[in-house]
Amino acid sequence: MQQFDIAIVGGGMVGAALACALAPLGLSIAIVEKNAPMPYQPTQAMDLRVSAISIASQKLLEDVGAWQHIAQMRSCPYRYLETWEAQDSHLLFDSAEMSRAHLGHIVENRLIVLALWRQMNTFDNITVFKDATIERFEKNQFGYTLTMDDQPIKCRLLVGADGSNSSVRAAANIGITAWDYRQHAMLINITTQCPQQNITWQQFTASGPRALLPLAGNKASLVWYDSPQVIRQLSSLSPEQLKQRIIAEFPQRLGQFTVNDCGSFPLTRRHAQTYHKANVVLVGDAAHTINPLAGQGVNLGFKDVIALAKEIAQSHASDNDWWDQQTLSRYQKSRRPDNLLMQSAMDVFYLTFSNQKLPVKLLRNTILKLAEQSTWGKKQVMKYAMGL
Repeated sequence: MQQFDIAIVGGGMVGAALACALAPLGLSIAIVEKNAPMPYQPTQAMDLRVSAISIASQKLLEDVGAWQHIAQMRSCPYRYLETWEAQDSHLLFDSAEMSRAHLGHIVENRLIVLALWRQMNTFDNITVFKDATIERFEKNQFGYTLTMDDQPIKCRLLVGADGSNSSVRAAANIGITAWDYRQHAMLINITTQCPQQNITWQQFTASGPRALLPLAGNKASLVWYDSPQVIRQLSSLSPEQLKQRIIAEFPQRLGQFTVNDCGSFPLTRRHAQTYHKANVVLVGDAAHTINPLAGQGVNLGFKDVIALAKEIAQSHASDNDWWDQQTLSRYQKSRRPDNLLMQSAMDVFYLTFSNQKLPVKLLRNTILKLAEQSTWGKKQVMKYAMGL
C-alpha cells in the first residue's frame, strides 16, 4: 500500500494548482483524476469552458511554473470590461486607470489544466493516478485510506478538489447550504470577422444577461443567460438558426460571425458548512460555487490554493503538524468569509437585475451612471477583481 502525505481528489485547475504549490515543500502528493487533459494542438477548436484569469491568479500560475506553458499555447488578454442595461448607463473599466496593461486573460479551462499537468510532471514527489475511480474512503488513525480499482493508498491529509458534487465532502459528512438559480447559461463559441478583441462586455436584459468573452485570434465566447426552458429550446437549434437568434437578442456589436459550438449548464449556489474536518480539507468548487456573473469562480478557487498552501508551508517550516486542525482552521478563517461575501454580492446583483419593476430599474441604472463617474469607486472594484 502506497503512503502519501497528501492525496488530492480532483486534478482540475484548483487541485493541480494546489499540488504544484505544495510540491516544493517536499511532501509526497497523490493526485486522483478520472479525466486527464488532452494534448494541445494549435489547430484544435476552442473549448467551451473558459475562465477570466485575474492578475492575482496569473501570478499564482507564474509562481508554480504553469503560466509559461499557457503562454506557449493561447490566451487572450483584455483591457476593458463594460456592463450596462439602459443605453445611457454604461459602466466601463479600463486597466490603464490602474496603470496595468490588462485586467486579466481569458483562457480555456483545459489549457490551464494541461499547463498545470505539464508542471506537475516536473516534480518527482507528485504521483498522478489518472483514469482512476475511488470506490471507498475510510478514515483511519493517521488519516484516510482511498481504494481505487482495488488498489488502496493512504494519506495524512485528504483534499477535496473534486467539484460541486464532491465525493470527498460527502465522505466526510460535510453538509452544504445550496439552491439553484432560476436560470441556465448557454456558452456559444463563434468566429468573427473582427480581429482579437480586448474587451469583455455584459448587457443586462429582462430575461438575463448577454455577454461576450474575447478569445485568441478572431474567436469569442458568448454567454446567454435565460430560463431553463429558453436555453433548452436554443440548444435544439441548428448553428444557422442559433446565429439568427443571437443577431436578434444580442447587442449589435458582433459584426459578421459564424457559430462553431455550444453547450449549457444550470446556475447553482453551493457553500460547505465547514471547509475542514479531521484530516480533510475542501478547496474550490468542492467548498463553494458562485453565480458566474462576475467571472470570479476559479479565481476564488485559486485564492483558496494560495491560502491553504501558505498555512501548510508555515506549519511545515515550524516543524508543526501541518495537517492538524489549527492549520486547517486558519485556512478556513482566511477564506470562508471572503467566499461568502462574494457569493452574497453576486446574489444581490442577480436579484437586483432580475427585478423588472420600474423603480428598481431606474435605481440600478442611476447607480451605474454614478459608478461610471466615480474614479475611486471603479478603482476599488478593479482592485478586488484583479486580486490586488
